[in-house]
Amino acid sequence: MPGVLEERAAIESEIAGLTICAQLRRTAAEHPDAPAYSDPVEGGWRTLSYTEARRRVLEIAAAYAALGVGPGDAVALMMVNRSEHVLADLGAVHAGAFACSVYSTFTADQVAYIARDVEARVAVVGSAELARWEPILSRLPLLEKVVVLDGTPPRDDRFLSWDDFLALGAARLAADPEAVEARWRAVRPGDVATVLYTSGTTGDPKGVPLTHANLAYEAVATDRMTNLPSLGAQISYLTYAHIAERVLSLYLPLFKVSHVHFCTDLANLAPTLAQVRPVMFFGVPRVWEKMAARLQALLATQPEERQEQVRAAMAAGLAYVEAGQYGSSVTPEIQAAYDRADAALLSSIRSLIGFDRANWLATAAAPLPAEVQRFFAGLGMKVIDVYGMTETTGAFTANTPAAYKLGSVGRAEPGVEVRIAEDGEILTRGPLNTGGYLNRPGEGLFDADGWLRTGDVGSIDADGFVRIVDRKKELIITAGGENISPANIENTLKAHPLIGQALAYGDRRPYPVAILTLDAEVAPGWARARGIEFDDLAELAGHPDVLKAVETAVDTANAKLARVQQVKRWRLLPVEWTPETEELTPSLKLKRRVIHAKYADLIATLYE
Repeated sequence: MPGVLEERAAIESEIAGLTICAQLRRTAAEHPDAPAYSDPVEGGWRTLSYTEARRRVLEIAAAYAALGVGPGDAVALMMVNRSEHVLADLGAVHAGAFACSVYSTFTADQVAYIARDVEARVAVVGSAELARWEPILSRLPLLEKVVVLDGTPPRDDRFLSWDDFLALGAARLAADPEAVEARWRAVRPGDVATVLYTSGTTGDPKGVPLTHANLAYEAVATDRMTNLPSLGAQISYLTYAHIAERVLSLYLPLFKVSHVHFCTDLANLAPTLAQVRPVMFFGVPRVWEKMAARLQALLATQPEERQEQVRAAMAAGLAYVEAGQYGSSVTPEIQAAYDRADAALLSSIRSLIGFDRANWLATAAAPLPAEVQRFFAGLGMKVIDVYGMTETTGAFTANTPAAYKLGSVGRAEPGVEVRIAEDGEILTRGPLNTGGYLNRPGEGLFDADGWLRTGDVGSIDADGFVRIVDRKKELIITAGGENISPANIENTLKAHPLIGQALAYGDRRPYPVAILTLDAEVAPGWARARGIEFDDLAELAGHPDVLKAVETAVDTANAKLARVQQVKRWRLLPVEWTPETEELTPSLKLKRRVIHAKYADLIATLYE
């Protein structure tokens, strides 16, 4: 594959010798006054320039060193998305250490497991997250200091306030700036910059070490595929324990000189989008699903004449996006119809929701339902799939605005090899792959030729576009021997805005069944619009009109599925699934084993 290897060599030459530390220095030197990070404050934003941010990073590096953090040590981080998270992370790297962001939805036992496994010397946590750490400190003898961001930390020598931590660093940096300079200059591209833990759909989370070279390669490859403008605005709102957010709003901005705005609460995402108007936006499927459901609910409140205008405009938008797929062409008639619809309505809707400047919109982590993708296409928005894992430093295949196929996860990123094994598993090889799991040398992540096993089953078409069928271990094999993708069934069911989550079951059973939950944001509005009275979601889930609507949704989904995929029986639960209730991972993917065990009796009744 000479083309792939030539691309790889070109990027590796571009980033030769480069570390995250050196890239921050370069950006701050070339764009000293460019805005780097903005935190929401009452009435506006509090902003740091790249010069100010780098100075703070060096002070934090000095503070870590003063606390005994040395090269190769670990710093654990747990807080919402805010400038302090990025600065504490980069400070650790500049001290020669590495950062490990921990999901705030993990239990205290999981947090203890990770802190022990990574051998964290210092933890930086938000005051809201402190409760996860206090009960486990006796089990973490290597953890010497806990820095608390807000409020007054407990009166214990093991705790330190963020202000005191910064003051310590500022004093140490002023007294001996050469020591910090020597620390970051000693960092090498092959050194570990971060360890991220898988969200634990099965068993204990696994630590994935990623090097400066991994991260720099992913940033440059992503830049080549997205063609984003420099100095653009973007939003950080997904946890930094997730590889996609870490690449897109921590590392890539250092290369693109981006202005990152932090959204500390997902409930504020819509107004933040309207204020920032980002040049790019990434969302896991659940974020796009909820956004589409809210827009659809808003549309349903408009007069019928207005609804018809929107439907006609969106039909033109959908035709335009579908015709623009790789291998197709936009005819003059389609272009003209889209231009009219865009000028009359679609551009106004995109502007209203904050997407008028966004030229790269993406999703990953799980399949995006086709109906959701088509809905946004109707607005003239190409929400394209990318595909990757923590173990591959994020995306290793991607659609691009210029080359995409809806329903696929795109083509291999520059310099990355991808192939399909004999059993259908997707394999990848290249500079993005981790060297292996932390403290698990015999895990079997790679085959004998160095190909990383993704655990996903898929295919590659003649144009190089990859399609994913499902997780290799999650495919349903019915009693009749049929292979079925549960994700395909679930996404078809979730096309109805009332259905928030769906789990399809049927392994070694005669037919599939489904467990469903209501969308806690959409269902109440849907019910009130129909005059349905209720006190809570549980009561709503048992209402005859709701059950009838869900039954219709299941029938509609079944009409789109092959006979062996059709759901024969289902049950609507009176609860919502969240990471806190343990049915979902922090990245909002189904924990199938947990759900299977938790609802085993219910599933059994669906086969009686």
